[in-house]
Amino acid sequence: MADMEKLLQSVEEARNSRDYAPLCQHIPYARKIGMSCQSDSEGALFLLPGSEKNIGNPMLPAIHGGVVGGFMEMAAAAHLMLFMDEPRTPKMIDFSLDYLRSSRVVDTFARCEVVRQGNRVANVMIKAWQADPSAPVAIGRAHFKLSHR
Repeated sequence: MADMEKLLQSVEEARNSRDYAPLCQHIPYARKIGMSCQSDSEGALFLLPGSEKNIGNPMLPAIHGGVVGGFMEMAAAAHLMLFMDEPRTPKMIDFSLDYLRSSRVVDTFARCEVVRQGNRVANVMIKAWQADPSAPVAIGRAHFKLSHR
Protein backbone atom coordinates (compact mmCIF):
# COMPACT_ATOMS: atom_id res chain seq x y z
CA MET A 1 0.00 0.00 0.00
CA ALA A 2 2.95 2.35 0.55
CA ASP A 3 3.72 2.31 -3.20
CA MET A 4 0.13 3.32 -3.99
CA GLU A 5 0.31 6.19 -1.51
CA LYS A 6 3.58 7.36 -3.13
CA LEU A 7 1.91 7.22 -6.54
CA LEU A 8 -1.10 9.24 -5.36
CA GLN A 9 1.23 11.75 -3.69
CA SER A 10 3.15 12.05 -6.98
CA VAL A 11 -0.13 12.63 -8.81
CA GLU A 12 -1.08 15.40 -6.36
CA GLU A 13 2.32 17.05 -6.80
CA ALA A 14 2.07 16.80 -10.60
CA ARG A 15 -1.42 18.31 -10.59
CA ASN A 16 -0.28 21.22 -8.42
CA SER A 17 2.97 21.93 -10.26
CA ARG A 18 1.92 20.89 -13.81
CA ASP A 19 5.24 19.03 -13.96
CA TYR A 20 4.13 15.57 -15.08
CA ALA A 21 7.60 14.17 -15.78
CA PRO A 22 8.18 12.52 -12.36
CA LEU A 23 4.83 10.70 -12.47
CA CYS A 24 5.99 7.99 -14.92
CA GLN A 25 8.93 7.16 -12.65
CA HIS A 26 6.45 5.67 -10.15
CA ILE A 27 5.07 3.18 -12.69
CA PRO A 28 7.46 0.22 -13.21
CA TYR A 29 6.28 -0.67 -16.73
CA ALA A 30 6.45 2.99 -17.79
CA ARG A 31 10.06 3.09 -16.60
CA LYS A 32 10.88 -0.15 -18.43
CA ILE A 33 9.67 1.08 -21.82
CA GLY A 34 11.02 4.62 -21.29
CA MET A 35 7.63 6.34 -21.20
CA SER A 36 7.47 9.98 -20.15
CA CYS A 37 4.82 12.67 -19.83
CA GLN A 38 4.88 16.42 -20.12
CA SER A 39 2.41 19.22 -19.66
CA ASP A 40 1.43 21.26 -22.69
CA SER A 41 -1.34 23.63 -23.76
CA GLU A 42 -3.73 20.72 -24.38
CA GLY A 43 -3.10 18.92 -21.08
CA ALA A 44 -0.73 15.97 -21.03
CA LEU A 45 1.38 14.60 -23.86
CA PHE A 46 2.82 11.12 -23.41
CA LEU A 47 6.01 9.96 -25.14
CA LEU A 48 7.36 6.50 -25.93
CA PRO A 49 10.87 7.13 -27.26
CA GLY A 50 12.03 5.25 -30.32
CA SER A 51 14.22 2.54 -28.79
CA GLU A 52 15.74 -0.69 -30.04
CA LYS A 53 14.73 -2.43 -26.79
CA ASN A 54 11.05 -2.04 -27.77
CA ILE A 55 11.36 -3.66 -31.22
CA GLY A 56 9.03 -6.57 -31.87
CA ASN A 57 9.65 -7.16 -35.57
CA PRO A 58 13.31 -6.66 -36.47
CA MET A 59 12.59 -7.24 -40.18
CA LEU A 60 10.64 -3.97 -40.56
CA PRO A 61 11.80 -2.87 -37.84
CA ALA A 62 8.70 -2.02 -35.80
CA ILE A 63 7.82 -1.45 -32.16
CA HIS A 64 6.19 -4.51 -30.58
CA GLY A 65 2.40 -4.18 -30.56
CA GLY A 66 2.29 -5.10 -26.88
CA VAL A 67 4.62 -2.22 -26.07
CA VAL A 68 2.38 0.18 -28.00
CA GLY A 69 -0.69 -1.20 -26.23
CA GLY A 70 0.97 -1.04 -22.81
CA PHE A 71 2.10 2.52 -23.48
CA MET A 72 -1.43 3.55 -24.40
CA GLU A 73 -2.93 1.76 -21.39
CA MET A 74 -0.44 3.44 -19.01
CA ALA A 75 -1.10 6.81 -20.67
CA ALA A 76 -4.86 6.41 -20.15
CA ALA A 77 -4.48 5.50 -16.47
CA ALA A 78 -2.00 8.33 -15.80
CA HIS A 79 -4.15 10.84 -17.69
CA LEU A 80 -7.20 9.80 -15.70
CA MET A 81 -5.36 10.20 -12.39
CA LEU A 82 -4.09 13.63 -13.44
CA PHE A 83 -7.39 15.02 -14.67
CA MET A 84 -10.21 13.34 -12.75
CA ASP A 85 -12.02 15.37 -10.12
CA GLU A 86 -10.19 13.69 -7.25
CA PRO A 87 -7.06 11.57 -7.82
CA ARG A 88 -7.88 7.94 -7.15
CA THR A 89 -6.39 4.70 -8.37
CA PRO A 90 -8.16 3.48 -11.51
CA LYS A 91 -8.47 -0.24 -12.15
CA MET A 92 -8.77 -1.45 -15.72
CA ILE A 93 -12.11 -3.01 -16.61
CA ASP A 94 -11.75 -3.15 -20.37
CA PHE A 95 -9.26 -2.02 -23.00
CA SER A 96 -9.93 -2.00 -26.73
CA LEU A 97 -7.16 -1.20 -29.19
CA ASP A 98 -7.15 -0.74 -32.95
CA TYR A 99 -3.76 -0.90 -34.65
CA LEU A 100 -3.94 1.29 -37.75
CA ARG A 101 -0.39 1.08 -39.10
CA SER A 102 3.03 -0.26 -38.23
CA SER A 103 4.85 1.65 -35.47
CA ARG A 104 8.35 2.38 -36.69
CA VAL A 105 11.22 2.75 -34.23
CA VAL A 106 10.82 6.50 -33.77
CA ASP A 107 9.21 8.55 -31.01
CA THR A 108 5.55 7.70 -30.47
CA PHE A 109 3.19 10.17 -28.82
CA ALA A 110 -0.19 9.69 -27.15
CA ARG A 111 -2.92 12.02 -26.10
CA CYS A 112 -5.93 11.00 -24.02
CA GLU A 113 -9.41 12.35 -23.45
CA VAL A 114 -11.69 11.49 -20.55
CA VAL A 115 -14.97 10.91 -22.33
CA ARG A 116 -17.00 10.33 -19.18
CA GLN A 117 -16.24 10.11 -15.51
CA GLY A 118 -18.89 8.90 -13.13
CA ASN A 119 -18.66 7.99 -9.45
CA ARG A 120 -17.55 4.42 -10.15
CA VAL A 121 -16.49 4.19 -13.81
CA ALA A 122 -14.53 6.36 -16.24
CA ASN A 123 -14.08 6.08 -20.01
CA VAL A 124 -10.91 7.31 -21.73
CA MET A 125 -10.05 7.55 -25.43
CA ILE A 126 -6.38 7.32 -26.48
CA LYS A 127 -4.72 8.25 -29.77
CA ALA A 128 -1.09 7.34 -30.52
CA TRP A 129 0.89 8.72 -33.46
CA GLN A 130 4.44 9.18 -34.62
CA ALA A 131 5.28 11.98 -37.07
CA ASP A 132 1.77 13.29 -37.70
CA PRO A 133 -1.10 13.50 -35.17
CA SER A 134 -3.59 13.21 -38.05
CA ALA A 135 -2.12 9.79 -38.96
CA PRO A 136 -2.44 7.71 -35.78
CA VAL A 137 -0.66 4.37 -35.47
CA ALA A 138 -3.30 3.17 -32.98
CA ILE A 139 -6.45 4.32 -31.21
CA GLY A 140 -7.87 2.86 -28.04
CA ARG A 141 -10.69 2.99 -25.55
CA ALA A 142 -10.29 2.19 -21.88
CA HIS A 143 -12.84 1.71 -19.14
CA PHE A 144 -11.73 2.02 -15.53
CA LYS A 145 -13.31 1.26 -12.20
CA LEU A 146 -12.58 4.12 -9.83
CA SER A 147 -11.56 3.14 -6.32
CA HIS A 148 -12.45 5.15 -3.28
CA ARG A 149 -9.70 6.60 -1.13
